[in-house]
This record gives sequence, C-alpha cells and structure tokens, in this order.
Amino acid sequence: MQRQTRGFITILTGLYSFQDCIHFLAAIRKFHQEPIIILIDRVPIVLYPLLKAFKNVILKPAPANENTVLASREAKLSLYAASEFDKTIYLDSDICLLSDINDVFEYLDKYDLLLTEDVQPLIIKATNLLRGKQEELSPHVLSILQSLGFPLQADSVQYNSGFLAFRKTEINKQVFEEFQRYFEIVKNNQDKLLLKDQGAFASAIVSVRPDMKILPPTYNYLSKWQEAYNVEDRIKVLHCTYPYRPQYAKNITRSLYTRIFDRLAKVFLPNQVTNPWRTK
Repeated sequence: MQRQTRGFITILTGLYSFQDCIHFLAAIRKFHQEPIIILIDRVPIVLYPLLKAFKNVILKPAPANENTVLASREAKLSLYAASEFDKTIYLDSDICLLSDINDVFEYLDKYDLLLTEDVQPLIIKATNLLRGKQEELSPHVLSILQSLGFPLQADSVQYNSGFLAFRKTEINKQVFEEFQRYFEIVKNNQDKLLLKDQGAFASAIVSVRPDMKILPPTYNYLSKWQEAYNVEDRIKVLHCTYPYRPQYAKNITRSLYTRIFDRLAKVFLPNQVTNPWRTK
C-alpha cells in the first residue's frame, strides 16, 4: 500500500507578515518535519533564503495583487490546487503551534475536511462581514447576504478559515470551486461587504456539504478573543500576530536564528500591526 503524503501550506503576501511567517516556520519545525508550501507574493527574492533556511520549504507564487490582503484571500481560494499532498493542513502564517497536531492528519483518514468555528459562529450575527455600523446592520445580516446570492440560512455557521485541513478528494475540489465562485460576489459588492472570505466559504460548505469534522477552538485559538472562550483543554494552535504573541509561545520559536532575525526585523520590515491594506 502506497504511503499517503502529507504536509502544511501557508500564505505570505507582502512584507507585513514576514516576521510572522519566520516564527510560523520555526513553530512547525519544532514539532513536525513534513514539507511546508508557502504561497508567496510581493516579497523580494533576496529574502527567500531566510524562509528556505528551514528544511523542506517549498515556495510557490501566490496570485499577484497590489492589495496584499486581497492577494492572501485569493491565495486561499487556490489551496486545493496548490497542495501537492494527499493530506494538507493549511494554517495562517500568524499561527504558532504549541504542540504537534498529528491527530489532525489522522482525522483525515475518516473526514474530507476539518474546520474550526469562528468566535462568533452564527451567520445571522456576522456583522463582521458587512460594511457599515454594526448596531444598524445587526438585524439585517442574513437578508443582506441572501440578497447578494449567498445560499445561507438562519442556522448557517461562520468558520475561521485560518485553519483548514483537507484531503485530495473530488468533494473538496468542488468545495474550493464553490468557494471561488462565492468569493467573486464578495469582490463585486465591496460597497456592502468587507474583503473577507468567511461568507463565501460558509456558502461553499452549505452548497457542497462535505463530510467534515468541527474541531474545538484549541485548534485555532484566537488570543484577541480569549474572553469569548470557555476552554479547559490544552491549546494546540495559537492564532495571533507575533507582536501580540504571549511569551510562552515566543519561547517555542526562540533560537539564535530567530533572535538575530527579530533584531534585524525592527530595521528592515514594515510594522505588521499598521498594515494599511487591512483598512481598505
């Protein structure tokens, strides 16, 4: 029986997330030796060796766009096509592993897709997808999304796509095709919608209905919203930008290489927290 291939994939579009990505790679290599694909855009080639310093890193071009946030969204649409593995774990590059996640690969023996819910999962409350004042939009979220063509219902769920694990199956191919189709609605309605992918992804899940498993927030713990969680189990996947990462997580990736890099980053990298594309 042929051994199934497995690996990780992430996205790096622009220099604002470069420091995150270095520590992302260091955290993965702390616990895993599988290959890591980086979909990359708007990063000078001269900096590529800093990423390739970690073993078995594969750089592939991400969809090019001056807007690095839009480029990262469109790269997410291409994850299925870009993956070279039978089993793939996608993680945002501002994620830090706190332990191995071999169990995620093992779950993919049974399920097509593994997801985590958003901190506020109900679509009917997803004002974070819409432009305008939240208090005014709150009663109308579902009707606005439905009027634009999203096949969402009152019980539809918003997932945080910073963590995705999937197999190479025909059903997942359909999921990503639908994901791309619904994201076109997002791009074509920027007067009403923020440039986010959760609504399009939720619509793809509703349309295709893959065999999937919802993992607890310990697999995608957004430290910014820690007060919203009631978590007793050990956190495995911490999701936060490097400047706001707690010290225990920074210790995971601490090495001579990252210490030197962090000192240089203050000089040659832009401030990731003030990325102007996040406000457009």
